[in-house]
Amino acid sequence: MPQITDPYVMDLLQEQYGFLLEPALLEEVLQVGAFKTAPEGTELMDIGDTLQFMPLLLSGAIKVLREDKEGNELVLYYIEKGDTCAMSFSCCLGTHKSQVRTVAESDVELIMIPVKYMTLWMGSYPTWQQFIVESYHMRMVELLDTVDTLAFMRMDERLLKYLQDKAMVAGNDTLKTTHHEIAKDLNTSRVVVSRLLKKLENEGKIQLRRNELLVLAL
Repeated sequence: MPQITDPYVMDLLQEQYGFLLEPALLEEVLQVGAFKTAPEGTELMDIGDTLQFMPLLLSGAIKVLREDKEGNELVLYYIEKGDTCAMSFSCCLGTHKSQVRTVAESDVELIMIPVKYMTLWMGSYPTWQQFIVESYHMRMVELLDTVDTLAFMRMDERLLKYLQDKAMVAGNDTLKTTHHEIAKDLNTSRVVVSRLLKKLENEGKIQLRRNELLVLAL
């Protein structure tokens, strides 16, 4: 695998991970990693895949989804720039197949690291070990938050939180989405979503537009 020498990619890596990882490790990332781009909506990993690479996200956002036996999906959490997927790492360690699906929430740029370096770096670089442990912790907190949302929130509250999270990840309070897409992410019906979106608009929390909406309650 050729070394990454593109100054643009090198600058992105330094910007997003330079304060987390030591210079020697950043240099090794450039030596063994592969730069990849993917447009919004691209499936990056599917349930049942055997992982060969672990991503370091340089720009954009990725949503992580779980699927039931009927094929219904539910968004678990988002991965943002400067982060990685802790579930990918756990699969790498045990050579397990992926239990989640990851999809580009926006256009993304990332560096793919071959899995053989994951455990090697855990013993060689203290900052890598700390980075992975903190990523696990963050994912656990987000998963608990998802459980709390499902168990304790009404559907209109879940919907508003979903829209707020989506706006935060996008860095934009205007979301280009459809009622069908929202219903799919929340594992509910489009009719329910349409009714609750109108309710939220009447409460002054969002503003509905054609194929997009403005989140007012941030």
